[in-house]
Amino acid sequence: MSFLNDLLGGQGPSTDATGQVGAGSMIAIAGQLIEKAGGVQGLISMLQQHGLGGAVQSWVGTGTNQPVSGDQLGQALQNGGMGSLVQEAAGKLGVDPNVLLGGLSKVLPHAVDHMTPDGQVPAQGEGGGFDLGKLEGLAGSLLG
Repeated sequence: MSFLNDLLGGQGPSTDATGQVGAGSMIAIAGQLIEKAGGVQGLISMLQQHGLGGAVQSWVGTGTNQPVSGDQLGQALQNGGMGSLVQEAAGKLGVDPNVLLGGLSKVLPHAVDHMTPDGQVPAQGEGGGFDLGKLEGLAGSLLG
């Protein structure tokens, strides 16, 4: 069973009454993206290389997070070799990949911001690897 299956369990689609994916599932998928990219540093580097440099830098910095669209994020993830993960996650949640990307475009800036306190990206070996525990509590703040 894959990490994504473990995170999402056999719960079936995890959507609310409007067909949107829940914050908990979005955070789990954001975590999977971070892990597959080799940690926060890897994800930041990949997104910067594929056209989201300014936005990603704002997520790391201490100011306001610059938004990205689901289409922009989808293109960067596809070009960075993570398109299959998005497709797999969308299938497991029973939603269109564009719905998933729309949700990720809102959650991922918060996840990166949360994992880069004081505007510092953790180096590999110094918390640069992914730890789902670091994202605990983020769902509550996104839902609040």
